[in-house]
Amino acid sequence: MILPIRTSIQPRRTPYANYALVAVNVVIFLLSYFPHVESYGGEVEYLRRWASQYVLNPQPGHLFLWQFVSYAFLHAGFMHIVGNMFFLYLFGNNVNDKLGHIGYLSFYLAGAVFSGIGHTLMSSNPVLGASGAVAAVTGAYLVLFPQTLITVIYWFLFIGTMELPALYFIAFKLIIWDNMIEPRFAPPIAIAYGAHLAGYVFGIAAMVVLLATHIISGSTYDLWAMIKRWNRRRRYRDVVSSGYDPYTGQTKAKRIKVKEVIKSAAEQQKEEQIRQLRSEINDRMTQRNLPAAAELFIELMEQDSEQILPRQQLLDIANQLAGDNKHAESARAYEQLLSHYGKYEYAEQVELMLGVIYSRYLNQP
Repeated sequence: MILPIRTSIQPRRTPYANYALVAVNVVIFLLSYFPHVESYGGEVEYLRRWASQYVLNPQPGHLFLWQFVSYAFLHAGFMHIVGNMFFLYLFGNNVNDKLGHIGYLSFYLAGAVFSGIGHTLMSSNPVLGASGAVAAVTGAYLVLFPQTLITVIYWFLFIGTMELPALYFIAFKLIIWDNMIEPRFAPPIAIAYGAHLAGYVFGIAAMVVLLATHIISGSTYDLWAMIKRWNRRRRYRDVVSSGYDPYTGQTKAKRIKVKEVIKSAAEQQKEEQIRQLRSEINDRMTQRNLPAAAELFIELMEQDSEQILPRQQLLDIANQLAGDNKHAESARAYEQLLSHYGKYEYAEQVELMLGVIYSRYLNQP
């Protein structure tokens, strides 16, 4: 069993719209939930009679337009409402922060509608619950924050926690495993997998379109930016493999000597190690895991002391090394910062910090 418990980022602004959605769902649940046995059918019902008309029922003659929204605010039990509201709180806060209150409410309701449409296309059974709308929100989180870390708790023979990138956890665990693979092996249960999948598809597609059209502002870390970088690398590889030299602008075959190949192979291995280290440092900085980024920086300097990181990354790592009492390493990072970013507006503060380290900790006044 694997359960997410927190994410590595927090919203910059209070997500009032998400809090309101959670509150409305809980209030409607308390007003509508009433498990009882119908006298005429002998079947267990979970809703009060007035609420039954708001369930999404795909049967002919029972389907009404308002049900595509109303069904998402009804739940069939305490575990049902708790599970949906927990996931909505976990992923919805940051999506609310990104979209704004009105945009987030509109997106949530649209997610409920598209999830309901997906369910009616795949099943004729009545459905209720916010799972489809929550799936849309989770899909949006995947697109907007794919490189953040999700802390999950697991229990099999033992209990523990681990951190997984949001892209892989949501894509493979929540979408593929929970809704496509596990249902093939689990006994039949009343779960609207069609609504879940439709919600994920809507959430992912809607966010990609909003980012691609610049209706919402993107970042260098969202899924659309990752797709664009992958496409640039693909086009570059295709052009270079055809014989084009990006440095000269000419397309010409070059005769390569055997010893040149042997030499370049060793150099390529070192360059690949350096690229890997820089990529890992960038990932750790994105995740705000500064201790790990600082350790990788030390390893990078051992590989090639001429490597230079972006200014803010270099400053954060230098501060982290100083805080970890790794004074020689932090001094080297501060020196790189002054050497390559000498026009930094707070350079005098970096000089002061460097002077303190040399005089107080390195005995080099």
